Amino acid sequence: MSFTLHGIGVSPGIAIGVARLASHSRVEVAHYVLPAQFIDKEIARFDDAMNTVRQEMQALRAQIPANAPAEMPAFLDMHLMILDDSTLSSVPKQLMRSQSCNAEWALTQQMEQLVAQFEAIEDAYLRERKTDVVQVVERVLKVLLGHPDNLPSNESNLADCILVAHDLSPADMINFKRQQFAAFITDVGGATSHAAILARSMNIISVMALHSALSLIRDNEIIIVDGQQGVVIVDPDDAELEEYQLRQNQWRIEHQKLKRITSSRAATIDGIEIELHANIELPQDIAAVKASGATGIGLFRSEFLFMNRVGLPTEDEQFEAYREVAAAMNGMPVTIRTLDVGADKPLGELTEHTLNPALGRRAIRLCLSEQALFHTQLRAILRASHYGNVKILIPMLSNLTELRQTYTAIERAKTSLTAENIAFDNTIAVGGMIEIPAAALMASAFAERLDFLSIGTNDLIQYTLAIDRADDKVSYLYDPLHPAVLQLIVMTLRAGEKAGKPVSVCGEMAGDPKLTRLLLGMGLRRFSMQSASLLSVKQQVLTTQISDAQSLIQKVLKATDTDKVDMLMARLNQ
Repeated sequence: MSFTLHGIGVSPGIAIGVARLASHSRVEVAHYVLPAQFIDKEIARFDDAMNTVRQEMQALRAQIPANAPAEMPAFLDMHLMILDDSTLSSVPKQLMRSQSCNAEWALTQQMEQLVAQFEAIEDAYLRERKTDVVQVVERVLKVLLGHPDNLPSNESNLADCILVAHDLSPADMINFKRQQFAAFITDVGGATSHAAILARSMNIISVMALHSALSLIRDNEIIIVDGQQGVVIVDPDDAELEEYQLRQNQWRIEHQKLKRITSSRAATIDGIEIELHANIELPQDIAAVKASGATGIGLFRSEFLFMNRVGLPTEDEQFEAYREVAAAMNGMPVTIRTLDVGADKPLGELTEHTLNPALGRRAIRLCLSEQALFHTQLRAILRASHYGNVKILIPMLSNLTELRQTYTAIERAKTSLTAENIAFDNTIAVGGMIEIPAAALMASAFAERLDFLSIGTNDLIQYTLAIDRADDKVSYLYDPLHPAVLQLIVMTLRAGEKAGKPVSVCGEMAGDPKLTRLLLGMGLRRFSMQSASLLSVKQQVLTTQISDAQSLIQKVLKATDTDKVDMLMARLNQ
């Protein structure tokens, strides 16, 4: 009998295939008391299991495909760090000695304590990291219990198979990449989970947070996965199957057609030139940027060089990463955002948890309070500017004092390089991110003092509407078309135009083709987005005549009711 499950679509597309079940539910363990003379042997068994898992993970890391996204090794490194942390590698052994218990029980007790600590954290992103601890512990428990890995493997053709799992770890994703499933669905997870991030990076169709997929779906059942709508249809009837086969075929045709415009000039029908730039996390992303036809890097998220590692990157490490990207772009602009950690991107002791981390010491606030860290990064960026068209972007500015302090820090870095006779671009452009309402309201003042502005719509929406964008319980309130959000964007665009300074949008709104015409009509001429979204947005640019859409766009901007905005947007995108 056909039935439908609803979850969170985290990577778009339509897949039709045969279900392959992979059970990753919590491993059940027994508790038993050991005589004192067996404790040392039990501890040795525990150490052996830890070493086995460590070797498995290291082997998997070495087998990561060359074309895998940069996040994949980073997430696997994080699991190795969890494995080696004393809270897992040492505390269970202390429990074995103090309670005379078996290794499995001690490890499980420690895991549950750690999970409870994570569950007490208010920040949704940090809470979700408890999953990483569970995934690492389960691998160790399977070795201790002699259980094999439950991921399906060694099948001759998995191209038409859809993986159904409770959850997927970074190590699972490496196997997943090698085996080429058509899609995957999971009971748990959200938009910020590692599996979701990797799915988007790898362009793998996926739906998460289905809650009961693993218990309701049977092995070898035909299922349809709609990653756009977050829908899974199990055992579809002939009519449903035919409908989705048509949709799937249309999806493939449309995406194939998009490749034809890769080298086309991005301009509207009425001849207005538009800049389409890409967002990147690491130098390895450059190949995708070039394949998309992007004409620059609008946002290099430098924080990914700092995350999932022991210790901070040195100046030379940062310089080499920035230089590699600058040189690879052959004179096209490369905008490097200074370290933006805190809130949903923790960085060890530098970003200790607070009651409201999104409102705490993060981004430029953290950099200005950690002068040595900031000085090192600014020197690395300046050194890289000698090898390409590099720009500096300052995140989360809220007042002019922060801007003055930032300019002082940049001048200090320039002076130190000059004293060492190290070449750099002395006229390097400096821009600021508009991502909190205070900055949007002061956009004119910032535009006068900066070389360019960049609107970070993800945080601007979060702060304007007072919602946690990582919390799926309030996700229905996250609305890029909220009239207040649109007014703040317009205000920033007008401030840039008046000052003669370029303004870009680098948040998720820039990569949503349904919003392209609206943003064009509002005056946006520079977009920056994930490489995978660029051609869809370019297609909208090429088919838009801004002069014809202006009257409808003005109605959207004057509307105060979200239902009316939705109705007008539907007309705009016809």
